[in-house]
Amino acid sequence: MRTGEPLPAVGEVLAALATGLWHWDTATGLVTLDTEAARLLGLPAEDAVLTEAQTRARLHPVDWNEITGVIQLAVAEDTLAEVRVRIMDDQGQVVRIVRSRSKPSFDPVKKVYELIGTLQEVTEPRPGTPAGRTTVTGDWRRSREAFLLDAGRALAEARSTTEVLRVAAGLSMPGFSPDGLAVFGVEGDRLTIIGHHGHQPGDESPFSHMALATDYPAAEVVRTGRAVYLSSPDDYRSRYPVTWPLARRFGRQSWAFLPLTVAGRTMGAWMAAFAYPVAFTPDERSVLTTVARMLAQALSRAGVAESERELTDGLQRSMLPTLGPQIPGMSVAARYVPTGGGLQVGGDWYDMIPLPNGRFALVIGDVQGHDVRAAGLMGQLRIALRAYASEGHRPDAVLSRASRFLHGMTYGDTEATDLRFATCLYVEADPTTGILDVARAGHPDPAIRMADGTVLTRPTAGGLPLGIDPDADYPTTRITLEPGETLLLCTDGLIETGGHDMETGWKRIRTILEDHKGDLEALADALVQAVHGPSSHHTTGPLADRREDDIAVLLLSRQGEAAGDPVVVRPRVRRTMLSVAQAEPERVAVARQQLRELLHDWASADQVDSAVLLLSETLTNVLVHTDADALLLAEVRGDPGERRMRIEVTDTSDDLPHKRRPGELASSGRGLVLIELLADVWGVDPRGEGKSIWFELCESAGEASSDGAS
Repeated sequence: MRTGEPLPAVGEVLAALATGLWHWDTATGLVTLDTEAARLLGLPAEDAVLTEAQTRARLHPVDWNEITGVIQLAVAEDTLAEVRVRIMDDQGQVVRIVRSRSKPSFDPVKKVYELIGTLQEVTEPRPGTPAGRTTVTGDWRRSREAFLLDAGRALAEARSTTEVLRVAAGLSMPGFSPDGLAVFGVEGDRLTIIGHHGHQPGDESPFSHMALATDYPAAEVVRTGRAVYLSSPDDYRSRYPVTWPLARRFGRQSWAFLPLTVAGRTMGAWMAAFAYPVAFTPDERSVLTTVARMLAQALSRAGVAESERELTDGLQRSMLPTLGPQIPGMSVAARYVPTGGGLQVGGDWYDMIPLPNGRFALVIGDVQGHDVRAAGLMGQLRIALRAYASEGHRPDAVLSRASRFLHGMTYGDTEATDLRFATCLYVEADPTTGILDVARAGHPDPAIRMADGTVLTRPTAGGLPLGIDPDADYPTTRITLEPGETLLLCTDGLIETGGHDMETGWKRIRTILEDHKGDLEALADALVQAVHGPSSHHTTGPLADRREDDIAVLLLSRQGEAAGDPVVVRPRVRRTMLSVAQAEPERVAVARQQLRELLHDWASADQVDSAVLLLSETLTNVLVHTDADALLLAEVRGDPGERRMRIEVTDTSDDLPHKRRPGELASSGRGLVLIELLADVWGVDPRGEGKSIWFELCESAGEASSDGAS
């Protein structure tokens, strides 16, 4: 070609290079081929237009799936799509291998792809010939390296033996992908079939439990630790005449049997069978050997992980109880989710214990830590608590004995360096009356969902966590579970998971409890799902200080008055009761919080603030001006929009309050003045011993006054 002469046409250049052009538009579903491309696909050497189905029929099914995946990746990375595909004839035999390079584009509006690319044949050596790759040797090596990287990543991410086998079955090796795979294991002196691909169910029967002394390639590989390559049926028949009849019926043309070796020990063998002759060149043997090593490592990791999961799951199942028989008039639901620690075991537990007096006990607790020792201590502590409860001890005595038991286990050994404690909440329930006697050892307080959806945390007296002080006391708090109400007991994992503290975590739990409309089992699922996420949740989320912990949840619901039916009762009365002792002035703040929770849906926020202020004044008046303890009773009656709240504070002092006229700088004396100004109705009722100061606020009156002020 002389200088200045025009360049030849693109078509002539491509024809000289034996390269075809093709165009694929998914909007029309048509593939357009030029003369050379049609010839490479096994069609007459002339321009052709095929449907996607007709094109797919000319390609190996595995390669078609690979094309679609490569195209999507190329669009995402804005690069060329390059893939090798096998061209099949009408009998399903490979006639040639071609390399396709294309530039795909994607229309995000129409959701369609369009590709324009080239096809070029890749020369494959015949069995017994050298690796004579004439035109794309560099491409072969790059494809091999990319394949090995992808295969290594996929096998490393496989979490179970089933996933490893699935990944192995989906491997598309560059230029010589097998269509039949089998993984052999060893049990004693016999081969076993761990998994296979490309065979019909039952085809593995003759090879399963085959003696290692058998004249079979996989058995020889396990015995010697050396690979066996069979390039043709003649090779197979001449080397293994005894077992050749078993392999002949599958119609394969080449076989590779490679050892699966981990830490110098051959744990099995991998068979790759091909429907066409393969020469097993040095490059091909290198690829197969590398894949076999990665497959052995993946199977070893998966086996260890499955053994650990089976061990830890069995450990947790054996330590966590099944809920006992149904309780007349009550329903119980429980959930446990191990979220901390690599072994997926922890120290959280729950239990339900029948008691000699006809009642039953609910127990929930958390041993410090998320390891096997925590799980072991949890199991022993749960058994001890069950034993003490079954002896008929009261809740405070049960926890005192359990604390002494755990202290003796963890602190008794002077050489012990791993000292542990446990939090616990013990509830003795009377199914007839709904009375709950609660003893608490450093555990989060319980919460009650009232029949109308209102959620109140129930502050209870408590002591130190179990195991710290063998002589610790655990006072008992008595509360009543009314018909239609639900008691929630949980470990701190339910509250604090996701970077929350106790306050924000309770707000999240309260929202779930208030909004839930289903039964008790659905409520338990909703609590775990909202906090822990779906079962496939493994990420820690955007919060840098997120803390994962085990989750245990125990729900107790008292059924409504409808016989045998846990209906959701919508009463016109909701109430809460709380005592404030002279030595516990800090419980005034608890009382204010209880009142706000009781009035969570009150129409007027100003009235809620007024009620909290007046409650604080009346409780403080008792603590300051008397030597008695105070008892708070708060009630809300009526339908929304027309409700009336009544707050009553009772004490045992006979001294009646008097209205004063405090000076401008006086620090006290304004309690009754505020009540008279803010309450709709108020009064003082003498009792047989002591008195009761009460006031009421009407919801409708509060709305009217707010409207008038605006």
